[in-house]
Amino acid sequence: MKSVVYHAFSQKEAEEFDVQHAGPQRAEAFVRAFLKRCTPRMSAQAREDQLQRKAVVLDYFARRKRKEKTKRARGLSARQRRELRLFDVRPEQQRYSLFLPLHDLWKQYIRDLCGGLKADTQPQAVQAKLLKADLHGAVISVTKSKCPSYVGVTGILLQETKHVFKIITKEDRLKVIPKLNCVFAVETDGFVSYIYGSKFQLRSSERSAKKFKAKGTIDL
Repeated sequence: MKSVVYHAFSQKEAEEFDVQHAGPQRAEAFVRAFLKRCTPRMSAQAREDQLQRKAVVLDYFARRKRKEKTKRARGLSARQRRELRLFDVRPEQQRYSLFLPLHDLWKQYIRDLCGGLKADTQPQAVQAKLLKADLHGAVISVTKSKCPSYVGVTGILLQETKHVFKIITKEDRLKVIPKLNCVFAVETDGFVSYIYGSKFQLRSSERSAKKFKAKGTIDL
């Protein structure tokens, strides 16, 4: 093993590298301890055989650390959000003028989405974009409904859920209009689009991936 792994410095080499001569027994013990640390899973006999037959790459052996499972912080459930009333509009905030800047932002958003609303723009293209767009801030009107008291209600859309629209009217009144059995009109720079609420019972985040039929039923 001595001849394979190392050889003793000569007197000249020791003086050149400023190394003190260690006794052969100490050198042998150091090499054996070093090899044992570098190959902890091998027996002494296997280590001797390995050194005689092939070159051995000595590497630092580190134990694998167990990965601790990190718990992701869970958000509030739908029930907890309802109990905390996070999405309720406070009475002092139910003012139509307060949401006019939101409506202006929405109009610019629709113009950018449709590549500019011009006189020669196809209404079908605007309708297709509008069905998948975010409607928060749009001015919507109820044109048809099985409940007569809903017809004619107009205001800025504040919140959209799967089944209802919450709008603020010019009279500073918050109205909750169900989508079911209602037809809504959305006007944008002279383009009027109609939304059949019964076919629109989706969350705004789900509509972006929804494929709407070009021609559907006109029943409420």
